[in-house]
Amino acid sequence: QIISRAKSDGALSNQVEDGDSASDNPTPSAGSPAAELEEGKLAGAALSDRRIGIGATETRLALILVGLPARGKTYTAKKIARFLKWMGYKVGWFNVGNYRREKVGAQKNSEFFNPNNPEAYSARKMLAEMALNDMFGFLEHGGGHIAIFDATNTTYERRKWVNESCQSKGVSAVFIEQVCNDPAVVAANVRETKLRSPDYQGIDPEKAVQDFLNRIKHYESVYQPVDEDHLRYIKVVDMGRQVVCNRINGFLPWKLTVLIANLTLTRRPIYLSRHGQSMDNTKGRLGGDSEISALGHQYAENLSKFIHEDSGLDPCELCVWTSTLRRTIMTASKLELPTVQWKCLDEIDAGLCEGMTYSEVKKRMPEDYAMRSRDKLCYRYPQGESYQDVIHRLEPVIIEIERTGSPILIVAHQAVLRALVAYLKDLQPEECPNLDIPLHHVIKLQQHTYGLTQDIIPLGPDVNTS
Repeated sequence: QIISRAKSDGALSNQVEDGDSASDNPTPSAGSPAAELEEGKLAGAALSDRRIGIGATETRLALILVGLPARGKTYTAKKIARFLKWMGYKVGWFNVGNYRREKVGAQKNSEFFNPNNPEAYSARKMLAEMALNDMFGFLEHGGGHIAIFDATNTTYERRKWVNESCQSKGVSAVFIEQVCNDPAVVAANVRETKLRSPDYQGIDPEKAVQDFLNRIKHYESVYQPVDEDHLRYIKVVDMGRQVVCNRINGFLPWKLTVLIANLTLTRRPIYLSRHGQSMDNTKGRLGGDSEISALGHQYAENLSKFIHEDSGLDPCELCVWTSTLRRTIMTASKLELPTVQWKCLDEIDAGLCEGMTYSEVKKRMPEDYAMRSRDKLCYRYPQGESYQDVIHRLEPVIIEIERTGSPILIVAHQAVLRALVAYLKDLQPEECPNLDIPLHHVIKLQQHTYGLTQDIIPLGPDVNTS
């Protein structure tokens, strides 16, 4: 159920949005839970909550990471958290390593992780208990939907304790084990991520590497792979080469299985561009499937020159994706590269407002104009879509972005690119509708070990219509 009204006021954006791909959402029947909700007070997270189904059979879900150090657990946890947050869930991430750094100090040598060191073992168990209790507090009293418990959890005893703790709190637990059998990948992960962590700041790199490898050996000495038949678990081997699922059921756990199985470690640039100026842009009209203008053709030439000459890319390695609408296809055609057309990249469907200007919407449909101004994320065009709808239909594109190891260029539309930028930059869904995605610019997003950089590159020609 997508609401059309919210409390806060705001001005309608001047930016023209294009449209496509309608969504059918019948009005809830009288007496249904959705109909009984007071209109205007259902937050975006709750909208997604009802849509995806958490709350039907599982009201609270804990995702328990398992694996040796330097296997990609935290990388996976952050990807999961970003995906779920973008979908509208309230997600908490509880990393036991961060509790250690805060409570007992960051720079503990490998002996702190020796299972035969009883004092250190007791301290590490205490830190895990603190993180777990905070996780339950988030789920029980903090309004959380899903929590991620990020730790090694490498023994039967530890997993038994975590699982029974979850059961006692009425929290459903799914274990996610990351296995990596490639020494080269582990070594690269140690050097690229662990040496930059607070644990080894100011320490000679070679000594740091040796200490961390000793830490791994301590964990290996007691490591017991997940094979408990009574547990719900997802085991991912070598970043998706093999995926084993046990007692995995329900919509959301299977959705997460698909995401996790498709994650790649490759850090490649992602380029996002709106189509060249369209004929409807020149008139300020929403939606439609018009061709690009003369200035739009010039931008298409500029984009081609940028990709082939100025980007530093090998164009043969570039994946080019467009929507199915003419303005994106025409813009990308100047590249003369293989292109994949995605229906789910089509612009937000403006429904009955298709072909109208915002001035016409304000005059003919003042109530809708006002409702959209108050809550742009959840407002749904009559017989059209909301930004929430766009976010949900972009899931297949998100999975392909996570899976693809090559550079990607996506030529699409304003609302769609706003949603993609919000995901890639780990922004709240509420920020999505107001992001600036100007015509005739390329947005370059480059992932790094601990974040992402953004460059906005103007290619011209300048246009007044947004």
